[in-house]
Amino acid sequence: MASRSRLRFTISLILFGIGIAPELVALAEAPQSQPKAQSGAAEFRRLLPLTKFYSTPSPLPQGQPGELIRWEDFDAYQLPEGVSARRILYHSRSGRGEDVATSGVVLTPDQRAPTGGWPVIAWAHRFTGIARQCAPSLMRNLNEGPLLSMYVNLGYAVVATDYAGLGTAFRNASADILSNADDVIDSVAAARAAVPQLGRKWIAMGESAGGLAALAVAESESDIRDPDYLGSIAVSGIADAKDFYEQAASGGSSAQLAVLAYEVQTLYPAFRPEEMLTERALTIYHQLETACAVASGDSGTVATQMVKPGWQDNSFAQQFFARNTIGKKPAYRPLLIVSGDADPVARIGMTARTVGRLCKQGDKVQFQRYQSPEFADVLGGSVREQITWIQGRFTGRPAPSNCQ
Repeated sequence: MASRSRLRFTISLILFGIGIAPELVALAEAPQSQPKAQSGAAEFRRLLPLTKFYSTPSPLPQGQPGELIRWEDFDAYQLPEGVSARRILYHSRSGRGEDVATSGVVLTPDQRAPTGGWPVIAWAHRFTGIARQCAPSLMRNLNEGPLLSMYVNLGYAVVATDYAGLGTAFRNASADILSNADDVIDSVAAARAAVPQLGRKWIAMGESAGGLAALAVAESESDIRDPDYLGSIAVSGIADAKDFYEQAASGGSSAQLAVLAYEVQTLYPAFRPEEMLTERALTIYHQLETACAVASGDSGTVATQMVKPGWQDNSFAQQFFARNTIGKKPAYRPLLIVSGDADPVARIGMTARTVGRLCKQGDKVQFQRYQSPEFADVLGGSVREQITWIQGRFTGRPAPSNCQ
């Protein structure tokens, strides 16, 4: 692992990097204030071309979840020296159980691996959009390049899935935590096939909506019981989908509700978006597959004008809410949950209640709350806690918990 001086340097690097990088999109997250002086940040976030690497035959030749389809080394990312990148394409399963191809990237230190291989952090990204070109592996800095590179500099391999339908030509379900969890879990096996220097032990980690996916990994592992999986970190507010979207409908981002309808139809093709959405919302709905940033409508459009009365009682919406409920199963391994007062996923009260529910069912949870007006401050400010917790899992120390 890194020396103490190198640790201080990499933490300083990530705090700076996160501070200058605004969101590429905010379709399914609450509006956030951004720093003004970041005219160059868009250059770091510029999308890369969608190449043949991401193409798959239709129908897709059958493969087991986690089976590698292909890989390629890639050197066009905006990453620091000493970080190597390898793109992967692998088999996963959609929320409906269909075989799908999922893309991602593996980041490793550009040096000899330690005995037993690089310990692995499986990264679950925030919501970046619905369109195929919104995949983090098609962004020059991988959406959170400074954070991911910091962990590589500390001696970890980072496996970052795009989620099925971002990058590859499949129907997207990247607001469905169970679909995302499957993509994260399957990415680890595929990455090991592409990069033999990866070790067996791994944790899951995510930010914002990806934090919910990391928690879903922990719950899915209660059935899988992979002995090499060591726990999950969620740098995120924690809320059930029903609470989150009802909050959005009462005054949040109007585009969030169009995203909800899209995801419900992905899982349940019999669902008709017009059963839930108004004409204004349907206009946004039809833009989702063509751009990573979609306007929420004119300045007079509010979320309450986007959905029809009783929208939350739709039977398909109810099924979506049920599968996107945190704490339906005990977590297989320990959890670190880091959240702030300005979190884009959920208010701190929602998060505290959900954490209490996880504690009550016996999950081992370390809950860290930050009082900050900026979500980026929470992500960067909690780096020391993240590093300490991760090191503890890979060295076998008892996991901390502040459940009461």
